[in-house]
Amino acid sequence: MSGRAFLDSDVVHAFRQSPAAIASAFVALVLILSGVLAPWLAPHDPTDLATLSLLDSFKPPWPAAKAEWVNLFGTDSQGRDMLSAIMYGMRVSLLVGFCSVAIAVTLGILIGLTAGYLGGAPDTILMRIADVQLTFPAILTALMINGIAGAALPRTMRDSMQVPVIILSIGISLWPGIARTVRGSTLVERDKEYVLAARVIGATSWRIMLRHVLPNVLGPVLVLATLGLGLAVLTEATLSFLGVGLPPTRPSLGTLIRYGNDFLFSGQWWVTIFPGITLVLMVLSINLLGDWLRDALNPRLR
Repeated sequence: MSGRAFLDSDVVHAFRQSPAAIASAFVALVLILSGVLAPWLAPHDPTDLATLSLLDSFKPPWPAAKAEWVNLFGTDSQGRDMLSAIMYGMRVSLLVGFCSVAIAVTLGILIGLTAGYLGGAPDTILMRIADVQLTFPAILTALMINGIAGAALPRTMRDSMQVPVIILSIGISLWPGIARTVRGSTLVERDKEYVLAARVIGATSWRIMLRHVLPNVLGPVLVLATLGLGLAVLTEATLSFLGVGLPPTRPSLGTLIRYGNDFLFSGQWWVTIFPGITLVLMVLSINLLGDWLRDALNPRLR
């Protein structure tokens, strides 16, 4: 598709006509860029212990009395600049979110295509596995997988492997919904004429699934991936808040909220409130974009 054709497409037109989608995209873009470019945009490096001083601890945010411009969001008990800590925390949360969604989408597409195209026993077995997993909340599944992986790893490797373990845990907890959606779309596509023609000329099943069926089922997957990103970020924050998520050496938004919760009722409210607001804005903007994308790709919902 050329650039001109894309700008004239129904999706772009729907985006221009939706103030909520434009505002959500702007907020999401600002937060994502702030996280990705944190090493260059953040006013301080919260991971550099040499720059921290306990004399700077618990500085209030601007415009409170005794606030300083160099610490707009205040500082925590270790003297870390909260704005910088939030930007670095978003970087980790987004890394976990995107990688988890990539795993969930890959598993969901492969399992959904296989179940929907082959049918029979593979369909029955794979969908019953998905049904069983769907009976458990995603957070519970992630907790279980994280616990099993943590027990299986040597104690010396747990901290260094915690980020991959969390990514794998969340990714595995999200694939059933994507797989069921892909399976439903594949059941519709597999009996169409272009699939029958590919079978006649001798194309293999995997070639038909990946080259012919897959492009026609990606629309719903894109919507689920967008919504799944918000859910993955929220799940990681929940696990970190419960103390079973990322290690203190890799602080995320959930870790910052859990850490600041200890000071919430002692007057240092900004240590947990600002990371919490950032998490709400990130998840809300991503979910609103996912809702808009669902409506834009389905004319019946417009």
